Amino acid sequence: MADTSSPPTDQLAVTTLDDEVPKAQFSDRVPIRSIISRPDGGSGLAGRKARVGGWVKTGRKADKDAFAFLEINDGSCAGNLQVIVEASLGELGQLVPTGTCVVVDGHLKLPPAGTKQKIELRADKVLHVGPVDPAKYPLPKMRLTLEFLRDFVHLRSRTNTISAVARIRNALAYATHTFFNKEGFLYVHTPIVTTSDCEGAGEMFQVTTLLSEAERLEKELLQNPPPTEADVEAARLVVKEKGDVVSQLKAAKATKPEIGAAVDQLKKAKESLAKVEERSKLKPGIPKKDDGKVDYGKDFFARQAFLTVSGQLQVESYVCALSSVYTFGPTFRAENSHTSRHLAEFWMVEPEIAFAELKDDMNCAEAYVKFLCQWLLDNCLEDMEFMADKFDKGCIDRLKLVASTPFIRVSYTEAVEILEDAVKNGKKFENEVKWGIDLASEHERFLTEVKFQKPVIVYNYPKEIKAFYMRLNDDLKTVAAMDVLVPKVGELIGGSQREERYDVIQSRYTCIPEAFSPLLMTRLVNDPHRGRVQMLWITVRSNALKPG
Repeated sequence: MADTSSPPTDQLAVTTLDDEVPKAQFSDRVPIRSIISRPDGGSGLAGRKARVGGWVKTGRKADKDAFAFLEINDGSCAGNLQVIVEASLGELGQLVPTGTCVVVDGHLKLPPAGTKQKIELRADKVLHVGPVDPAKYPLPKMRLTLEFLRDFVHLRSRTNTISAVARIRNALAYATHTFFNKEGFLYVHTPIVTTSDCEGAGEMFQVTTLLSEAERLEKELLQNPPPTEADVEAARLVVKEKGDVVSQLKAAKATKPEIGAAVDQLKKAKESLAKVEERSKLKPGIPKKDDGKVDYGKDFFARQAFLTVSGQLQVESYVCALSSVYTFGPTFRAENSHTSRHLAEFWMVEPEIAFAELKDDMNCAEAYVKFLCQWLLDNCLEDMEFMADKFDKGCIDRLKLVASTPFIRVSYTEAVEILEDAVKNGKKFENEVKWGIDLASEHERFLTEVKFQKPVIVYNYPKEIKAFYMRLNDDLKTVAAMDVLVPKVGELIGGSQREERYDVIQSRYTCIPEAFSPLLMTRLVNDPHRGRVQMLWITVRSNALKPG
């Protein structure tokens, strides 16, 4: 019978296998990926021994309960390994339910001709079983909605979709670091908690201890009410009495020990008075200043603090010393929106390049996107094929297109002219097309999916719709900014060349609101041209922020 309890700590390590498939570096089992993801599908390993561990995706008894077929997945790849277990090795009823955890030793064998598997494992021994209750296990074999899975955070990574997303995100994160390190960039860690409002939009999550302190104080005051004015007056009277005693002893020329003892009593009375007075001022609620504003001097950082919306301000100081840097980490936006383009939490890549111009910025962005697309094709094809089958039929074709096709580059003015011509020829857009607008998603997708049918970089935007710190072009109407647009998405990357001319940015500063002055002071550094590539990363809405 199978051991359904937790095995001794050394049980899995004690058993040794001869002629076995190479194991994982830090485990006594063989990752399923190293078996079925081989070019031959694992058939070349027939006859070899292997120990595998994982979770049952599907299981069924066969031949009048003489044995069971188990489809096991360990998360190392999208595919499952079929394991055949005879009834003599364990209680099949415990093995077949979806979600069961198993560890088995066995021999890899070629399956009968005509089956979809290239290799299967015939179990010799069941080392461990982590049973589940089929009536309570919440993930059935049927396809589940992503919204449903949000209620099962601890189990959703066992689904094909979430595990594929995890592997794809891992691949893209690794590819990001690989690309920038290969190109000579340094990875800079910027703060997640900051006192700077980088974009001045007022859409930040605040970090504070004032609320918890207010709740703690309110509870304490209920249990131990603050001193009344009478209590304070009584404490003051005690101080006066002790002071009079000291004065009398000094006037009577008492001994030093006597005077010293009286002074000690006076000090204790004053300390007690200070505590009583301080406690009498305690009031429930958030601490306020005399003008009624919140007193952030009582907060943890003694000032307002927020979750960062961007590491841009900090990384800009590094680029002026290290030349090519990037930051890659979580950022947060408190926008009251539940669309796929407005997320509460997401990861963002923000490279900065010194001694560079807008064309260098565009070259970096294009190379980066192509590198990531090719990386997915080379390293995550199985997961991308799953995504193509279940969610987006054309995703692999688009990856190939982006990875192999030079990006089209058009100025903003040229892009608007193309859109205006489309309108004249009968194309209807929900958003009006005219020079000076911020291009909407429908405009961006028309350029990439209809007009050019490939990625497009739009550059030189009107200065009125871009940040004041972007370099003013010679036409005095546009700035050196660019957006990378891709099919099915629209804008993927935004970047710009920074204004390095002190007199120019100073003249532009007179035309912007005074509220931006803290931002300006971080940028009024007469340094070389600096381009920035900013990528909105693959994102997942925080589960804690579920609507409703």
